[in-house]
Amino acid sequence: MMKFADLIDEHTEELAKLDTVDAGKLFSSGKAADIPQVSQTIRYYAGAADKIHGEVLKMSRELQAYTLLEPIGVLGHIIPWNFPSGMFSVKVAPSLAAGCTMVIKPAEQTPLSALYYAHLAKLAGVPDGVINVITGYGETAGAAITHHMDIDKVSFTGSTDVGRQVMQAAAKSNLKAVSLELGGKSPLLIFDDADVDKAADLALLGILYNKGETCVASSRVFVQEGIYDELVKKLEVKAKSWAVGDPFDPNVRQRPQVDKQQFEKVLTYIEHGKREGATLLTGGKPLGNKGYYIEPTVFTDVKDDMLIAKDEIFGPVMSLMKFKTLEEAIQRANNTKYGLAGGIVTKNIDIANTVSRSIRAGSIWINCYFAIDNDCPFGGYKMSGFGKDWGMQGIHKYMHTKSVVTPIYNSPWL
Repeated sequence: MMKFADLIDEHTEELAKLDTVDAGKLFSSGKAADIPQVSQTIRYYAGAADKIHGEVLKMSRELQAYTLLEPIGVLGHIIPWNFPSGMFSVKVAPSLAAGCTMVIKPAEQTPLSALYYAHLAKLAGVPDGVINVITGYGETAGAAITHHMDIDKVSFTGSTDVGRQVMQAAAKSNLKAVSLELGGKSPLLIFDDADVDKAADLALLGILYNKGETCVASSRVFVQEGIYDELVKKLEVKAKSWAVGDPFDPNVRQRPQVDKQQFEKVLTYIEHGKREGATLLTGGKPLGNKGYYIEPTVFTDVKDDMLIAKDEIFGPVMSLMKFKTLEEAIQRANNTKYGLAGGIVTKNIDIANTVSRSIRAGSIWINCYFAIDNDCPFGGYKMSGFGKDWGMQGIHKYMHTKSVVTPIYNSPWL
């Protein structure tokens, strides 16, 4: 695994180019962040591979017991197109450390880097048959994985609707274990005491990072009424200065949507927002007449029951809403079928503690956003799925716990 990580570092530029060509990711940030994070993740789990321990159990009867953590077996990983490299590493690295073999299906939109990673793994000495990349469509290649009788667990990252199909296939086949990281409609709560300039930056980062194609995107921004008008002005200015264009241009911050289908889906939601009565503060249109570029889009006067406030758009579209009290903010933040992440912007530790305990989501970020790290478990509540990536939980989910019990005879030391 360490050799695998070294080879990734040696081929950072090639891998970053593949993700830029396939997914429209920023080439500069791919080289600086995305690909280096892949090798860091592999090294993290390489270091964890010899630290997988069971427990010695003190039993209530005349028995001695201990637990063994054993690899589940053959894994099926179905990964999305929005972070092709990051999702590959966070599935493959803990699986290798756990001692599992695997079949990986990258999204049909973004297969290139996965194939290159498999090539580098072979060069690193990973035995044939341990990492197997298959390309194809979800309804054929993905379905084959989920229905296969010899695959022991499926890990899927993608939409909630497809997550349901994965669970159904697992139940109909061999009752294989399933872990799911699904959609989100994450709230960002900005309180009156917040630094307005910083809050505006976080709000825009939360929705425009990776052109909004992020499951944890802060697509619902709730602002307390005392600073609402000031924040709206800041957001308008900052959104209009957000550079959109060629992902190979180092000055660009937002690149094109991944394909025509996603481009048209986002534009359809923008039209829904207009028809339902939300006010378009900025953006709302395609940018240029070539490629799948969309202007950074901010809606104000959004109501909780509007489609743009309920559905995961997966694009650069923010719904901005006003609230009065702490209790109202919590209630509205939780008024969603999703529960992947949430953000809080405040200088008040009491507010931060109360809200972080009250929001039903797997990750809560206080005065920051996208604070994802190898050491920190990540996964959802409610219809955002179950099971954790990253951290030691990310390796334990690919292991079975076996209990081994033997009798103790006539011992005074029970």
